[in-house]
Amino acid sequence: MGMLDGKVAIITGAGRGLGREEALAMAKEGCNLLINDLGASFDGTGEGTKVADVVVEECRKLGVKAVGNYDSVADFNKAKGMIDQAVSEFGKLDIVVNNAGILRDRMLFNMSEEEFDSVIGVHLKGTFNMTRHVAAYFRKTGKNDPKLKNFGRIINTASDAGLLGNMGQTNYGAAKAGIAAFTVIAAMELKKYATVNCIVPVARTRLTTDATPTMVEIMNKLDETGFDVFDPANVAPMVVFLASDKARKISGEVFRVVADRVFAFQGWHTYNQIDNGGKPFTAQILAERVKSELMKGAPKKESLMEAIGSLIKM
Repeated sequence: MGMLDGKVAIITGAGRGLGREEALAMAKEGCNLLINDLGASFDGTGEGTKVADVVVEECRKLGVKAVGNYDSVADFNKAKGMIDQAVSEFGKLDIVVNNAGILRDRMLFNMSEEEFDSVIGVHLKGTFNMTRHVAAYFRKTGKNDPKLKNFGRIINTASDAGLLGNMGQTNYGAAKAGIAAFTVIAAMELKKYATVNCIVPVARTRLTTDATPTMVEIMNKLDETGFDVFDPANVAPMVVFLASDKARKISGEVFRVVADRVFAFQGWHTYNQIDNGGKPFTAQILAERVKSELMKGAPKKESLMEAIGSLIKM
């Protein structure tokens, strides 16, 4: 018996990489699937049905029902259409995995408005679009059958580029940091009907190889034991778990998943404070005290390369 027997899920961007591995892992656990993929290149240009259809067939061979969808998550109405398609095809919907993404890397002083808008549109707005529509469905379904309680599962995808920062990715990083914050708030609002969690995968995909050639060598390295650290299949079991009934009490959390490790994140939090004895600060007092007192003992900021480098012998 699988952990997801009889469940129905939508996975966006499921034609390749992480999304494909998530789909196959969920199919092995008995989940019926709507496989969404625009079929575009890593920068969002082009389209085609083949990549989604291939994964649909792979899932069917594992003994579950699967259908394809080729729409863009950035379109509000087409996102609604995905929810409707899954419910029409399978009779219900239990899980949405927001995985679709593109990259348009550029240093800030050279970035165009379109490069910013397109990345925000797919990642952040796309996550909103899918979550907004499935949230309405979960709420309606939960109100009609209160015994279901928090039956729904929403799993979003963020990145260390947003949580730690990475040069050349103000658009992508802003979107991914926004998704993490979106997850925390959505979990509060949907607690009666669904859990909402977020994964931060570190894996070998088109976004970390084709779109970022400097990462190819790192992403293909093995650790000292020969373990393929950045295989996207390593991430999928966490998605299966968060999609299952066993994760019913876990919500509003952000987890980095890579290799044989899972890290629990905490968001922005205060680490120190100063006061001025009941009187307003002046700029001069702040100039004297911020660096010497307020920022004293600040924890060292973790960098993206440090996070990756700790996993393998570089």
